[in-house]
Amino acid sequence: MGTEPNLDGFEVGFDVPALPGMNAADIQTPCLILDLDALERNVKKMGDLARDMGVRHRAHAKMHKSVDVAKLQETLGHSVGVCCQKVSEAEVFARGGIKDVMVSNQVREPAKIDRLARMPKLGTRVLVCVDDPENVADLAAAAQKHGTELECLVEIDCGAGRCGVTTSQEVVNIAKLIDAASGLKFAGIQAYQGAMQHLDLYNDRKAKIDIAVEQVKHAVNALKSLGLECDIVGGGGTGSYYFEGTSGVFNELQCGSYAFMDADYGRILDKDGKRIDDGEWENALFILTSVMSHAKNNIAVVDAGLKVQSVDSGLPTVFGRDDKVEYLKCSDEHGVVSDPDGALKVNDKLKLVPGHCDPTCNIHDWYVGVRGGKVENLWPVSARGKAY
Repeated sequence: MGTEPNLDGFEVGFDVPALPGMNAADIQTPCLILDLDALERNVKKMGDLARDMGVRHRAHAKMHKSVDVAKLQETLGHSVGVCCQKVSEAEVFARGGIKDVMVSNQVREPAKIDRLARMPKLGTRVLVCVDDPENVADLAAAAQKHGTELECLVEIDCGAGRCGVTTSQEVVNIAKLIDAASGLKFAGIQAYQGAMQHLDLYNDRKAKIDIAVEQVKHAVNALKSLGLECDIVGGGGTGSYYFEGTSGVFNELQCGSYAFMDADYGRILDKDGKRIDDGEWENALFILTSVMSHAKNNIAVVDAGLKVQSVDSGLPTVFGRDDKVEYLKCSDEHGVVSDPDGALKVNDKLKLVPGHCDPTCNIHDWYVGVRGGKVENLWPVSARGKAY
C-alpha cells in the first residue's frame, strides 16, 4: 500500500523475521504477524459503519504507527486521514503521503512547534489541539514565520482526566483567539473520552459517553452562537464509536485498536453481552512465538518475553486453541506457558494476542503480513520510536 521497502540484501533471522514469498512456517520468532484477511475485514467494516452513521473516520495511527496500514485504512476503509500523538510521529505520516494529519495532543515546546509549523510544506493538512490560550500565540507565530497554516481544535476534557478544558466558556475563549490569529484556522473540537473505553459493560460505557456528548453539545452550541462553526467534532474509540457516531453531535470518529484488536479490548462486551472480539471485530495482530524449552513436563518456555510486548494491560492470550495451554508469566526473554497435557513440543509456534497493541507495536521494526500460509508483505513500523 505504501512505498515498498527495499529488502535487497536483507537476511531473514538477522535483518528481518521473514521475506515476502516465504512459507509462514519459516517465519523467525518472536515477531509481529498480521492476518491480512482479518485486517482487511476490520478496516472495511469500520469504514462501512462510519458511512452508515453519516460520520467521517480518522484512523488513530498512533496504534499501528505504520504508513502502509494507514494507506490501507484510506483505500479500503475510506478514512479521511490520521491522528497521531506526537509531532515526529505525525511527520512520518506526512512524509509517507498521508494528506490530512492531526496531532490530537498539545504541542508546547518551541522546537516542536517550529517543526509542526513546517509540516504543511510537505503538502499535508496539519491540525493540532489546544487547551491553553498562551499556546495560540506560539502556534500563530511559528505558522507566520514559515508562511504556513495550522488548523487548531480546542480540546475538551470530557472525562479522561488528561489534557483539555472543562467549560464551554474556556472553549469559546480559546476558539476566538484561534479564529483571530494570523496563520491559524479554527477547525473545531477534540473530545476523546479515553477513560471509559475499556469498561466491560456496554451500559457503563454508554453512561460515560452520554455525559461527554452533553458537554460537547453545549460547547458546540456556544460556539455557534458566536458564528464559529466546527468542521470537526472529533472523538470516539473502539469501545464507544457507536455512541459518538449516532449522537448527532460528533462528526468524526478516531478509532485505532479495532483494526488489530488486543486482549484488553477484546474482553469488553457489546450490547448483547458478547465479547467484541467474538463477532464485532477479529484478531488480526499476533506475536508469533516458538517453544524453545520443554524441560519440565507441565510447562513450555517460549521466546516471547517482556522485550517483545507490553503487559501494562495484562498478559497476552494464546490464540486459536481449546486446550489448557496458557501464557502464565514472562521475564525479559522468556514466556512461561502451561502445558499440563503435553500438547506442545520444542519449535512449535503459538500465536499470542497482546494485552495492549499500541505499545507492543512500538517495540517492533516490522509487520509480517500473512495470507494463505504465505508471507505476502513485510511492512515497516514506520513511526517506531518517534516520541518527540
